[in-house]
Amino acid sequence: MAQQRRGGGGPAGLPVNAAAAGIMVMLTFTWGVGQVAAKVSTEGFSPVFLTMARSAIGLLVILLWCAVRRISLFERDGTLGAGFLAGALFGLEFVLIFLGLNFTTAARATLMINTMPFFVLIGAHFVLGERITLRRLSGVGLAFLGVGLVLSDDLSAPGDGVLIGDLLCLAGGAAWAATTLVIKGSRLSQVRGEKTLAYQLAISALVMVPFLPLAGPMLRELSALATGALLFQGILVVGVTYLIWFTMIRTYSATGLSSFAFLSPVFGVLAGGILLGEPLSIRIFGALVLIAVGLVLVNRTGRRRQPSRSG
Repeated sequence: MAQQRRGGGGPAGLPVNAAAAGIMVMLTFTWGVGQVAAKVSTEGFSPVFLTMARSAIGLLVILLWCAVRRISLFERDGTLGAGFLAGALFGLEFVLIFLGLNFTTAARATLMINTMPFFVLIGAHFVLGERITLRRLSGVGLAFLGVGLVLSDDLSAPGDGVLIGDLLCLAGGAAWAATTLVIKGSRLSQVRGEKTLAYQLAISALVMVPFLPLAGPMLRELSALATGALLFQGILVVGVTYLIWFTMIRTYSATGLSSFAFLSPVFGVLAGGILLGEPLSIRIFGALVLIAVGLVLVNRTGRRRQPSRSG
């Protein structure tokens, strides 16, 4: 279809090819380990301050990159409204996640957050015209069975309030999906990834300012480890991998890209167990399998004749 060509202006995007799949594996590995870094950083900083600091550090990386590459970010192109909405959703996403990590484990949080593709699938059906097939609907059902398995698992629960933490992280995944749909369904899909990400980082930092006094002390038990975890998130996760992600969203199918997130819970669950010593029960691994299989079903498409090489 004409809408699937680069620069065609349509929302559907190209199918995910081998090169894009390889990049998504790299990104999801970083994001999975990033959930461990997020958990560690909440020990030193309040959730709202973390959201602001990550965004500020990531924005500095993007501005330096644009200065070196002579990329202009400030021309008028009708994207301000969508940029503000995407930025507010981006900030909300991470406040929900950081709040949730106060109550739940990195492994459980990773599974909750990475329900994002299923929210994208449902939203894309109504907003982007990417139809929900029976196979994809089956994938959604399997994934949310996995969510139910996580919520019913007491063995990996760190203590009181774990259900609240899980649900906050689930809401964070929904906010991530909403951000993706706003970008894909607006003029932001036609501008450079640097500008899309700069909008989110700048606005998410600004909209968090009024909430800073409500989140308790900005600094908790400050340590070199918590500070290093924050810098890892701000520089590598936000400044580098998110730029790659939002650049790819301009070109490829939102549902196709998002479905690669099934790797992120794999990496996140394993990293939580290996690096933090979090308990990993059989239900957690069962949920991981259900979510992974569900995401594979969401990503699989029937064989279609391709007009030319998509890469």
